[in-house]
Amino acid sequence: MVVDDDEAIRQMLAAVLGKEGLQVVTATDGVEAVEAFHRQHAAVVLMDIRMPRMSGLEALKKILEIDRGTAVILMTAFAEVGTAVQAIKDGAFDYVIKPYDIEEIRLLVRRALEIRTMRADIVSLRRELSERYGAEGILTDNPRMLELRQTIAKVARSNATVLVSGESGTGKELVAAAVHYASPRATGPFVKVNCAAIPEGLLESEFFGHEKGAFTGAANRRRGRFEQAEHGTLLLDEIGEISPGLQVKLLRVIQEREFERVGGSTTIKTDVRIVAATNRDLEAMVRAGTFRQDLYFRLNVVTLKTIPLRERPEDIRLLAHHFLERFSADNDLAIRGFDPSAMDCLLAHSWPGNVRELANAVERAVVMSTNGIILPEDLPEGIACRTAPNPDALSATTASGPARPLRDLVNEFETRVIREALGRNGGNRARTAVELAISRRALLYKLQEYGIGPAGRDGEP
Repeated sequence: MVVDDDEAIRQMLAAVLGKEGLQVVTATDGVEAVEAFHRQHAAVVLMDIRMPRMSGLEALKKILEIDRGTAVILMTAFAEVGTAVQAIKDGAFDYVIKPYDIEEIRLLVRRALEIRTMRADIVSLRRELSERYGAEGILTDNPRMLELRQTIAKVARSNATVLVSGESGTGKELVAAAVHYASPRATGPFVKVNCAAIPEGLLESEFFGHEKGAFTGAANRRRGRFEQAEHGTLLLDEIGEISPGLQVKLLRVIQEREFERVGGSTTIKTDVRIVAATNRDLEAMVRAGTFRQDLYFRLNVVTLKTIPLRERPEDIRLLAHHFLERFSADNDLAIRGFDPSAMDCLLAHSWPGNVRELANAVERAVVMSTNGIILPEDLPEGIACRTAPNPDALSATTASGPARPLRDLVNEFETRVIREALGRNGGNRARTAVELAISRRALLYKLQEYGIGPAGRDGEP
């Protein structure tokens, strides 16, 4: 939108911007501009400050009340530069001084449109991150996990410190991410530090940063994780692993919201939300004197407890299919799904490594699969299982004894088992032999003995 009481300027700017492929509307003063803006929100408004009926400054306020995302560029005389600078503080995008350069106008408008596009992309990305990593991104059909998702949504709205506890592999980091991306801090950084993975001597520097020369090897000043997470969330994973000395310093940061870099004397204020995670029993550590009670109380404002996979069996199938889709796409493979016997193996496993173990098992199966479907032998050795023969299948006996000779019953049973195994393996005899736990040569002999065909897919007669 071009707003100026000078018709020649309006026509000239409309023509110049129209050649840039932009749709341009014009207004003669502030009143007309606000009325037109109500009907159609312009992405950029190029407006003179001095106009009859309503000045550009008054129109600026009304337009931004309607849409804060609009970029308003003011046109002003040199004597009004102070006024234009104040207008920028009030929300204007920029200003140009008359007589202005047309190329400057083009550049400002182009930059305003690019920034608007970037903001829209950021909003879209935040929405995607919230959907992917927020509470709704935690896949579950388990009632207790659904309750945990609701709790996360409530907790996220506050600034309270959160302690996430649970066994390894149960998704504590995912819960922490959900708290961040569902909170008002979602626009800020989400910074993670694994306290167990960093040597004790470097952990303080990792947290608070250091000044140049603070210790051997400190060639430059370094910002710590607290500074990196400013206005965002800091995840302290495996918090139970930090030393008593560092516990004292961490307690001070949480209480006072300030710290000093290692080797420095300047106090740095911090605005960070802390989420701590642990698979250890911090209460027991407090009783044993290895974890400070006052720090525990500071961290344990709100507790979120993850649930082991063995206690949510309804999620095994859901998560297995989710990981199958992800790892199939990552490896550019077309895997249709799980063979029922393979899914039975997954459902029967106790999953001591929880969701992380399930993800690793499915990824391994995807990589090992050559049949377009996940079979039991594609699973890791500790998870793969074989379905025992159904005793009811041997139905050719009666209370008084065999109705037919034993050899005939055994041959009939073997024939049926081999045919079913071949069917599950798409006729591939090598896979069938592995499933039946017999040698390939033995399988070939039985195929010939029982007259089972066709020959199969591996090229042997």
